Amino acid sequence: MNTSLVKLESIEVEEEFYYIIEDLINNETVKQMKNYRQHYETSTYEHCLSVAYTSYKICKKLRLDYISAARAGMLHDLFLYDWRNSKKKLDLEGYHAFVHPKLALKNASKLFHLNNKEKDIIVKHMWPVTIQFPRYLESYIVSLADKYSTVQESIVFYDYNLKKKRTYKYAYIFLSSLIMV
Repeated sequence: MNTSLVKLESIEVEEEFYYIIEDLINNETVKQMKNYRQHYETSTYEHCLSVAYTSYKICKKLRLDYISAARAGMLHDLFLYDWRNSKKKLDLEGYHAFVHPKLALKNASKLFHLNNKEKDIIVKHMWPVTIQFPRYLESYIVSLADKYSTVQESIVFYDYNLKKKRTYKYAYIFLSSLIMV
């Protein structure tokens, strides 16, 4: 099941969005995010793409820095590990929710030149879980887009599985009634 919520095609707005993040999504390290599951069946790459696009649209509408929001949104979860593994196994200095923003910033900084706003967006995207307040309005928007995308990915997953279970249930009832006849 592909639960990707963003497709890089069609209208002009998406062409501009693609142009803004093109160097990021063509980077081999960023592409590795496709190998890690983020929420249910959604890869970290798909999740970040969704957050980046949602942030881009909101910031553009509000006449904010949509370029920094889109780029940081694409990099906000560049941690490259399966976060479901234990803290000990991963040798993390704390729980994933608290440490992955710093790891993502570290990884993104090695690969790309980031401005101060992009750095703030990445390191504070887990607000309010991570206590330090974001410095920029764009940081709040990416943080909210992150939560929105997570909820959306969860709904898609549960909706798909609920329909699948109903299908099995009705098929079972139908086959059972055939056998009884």
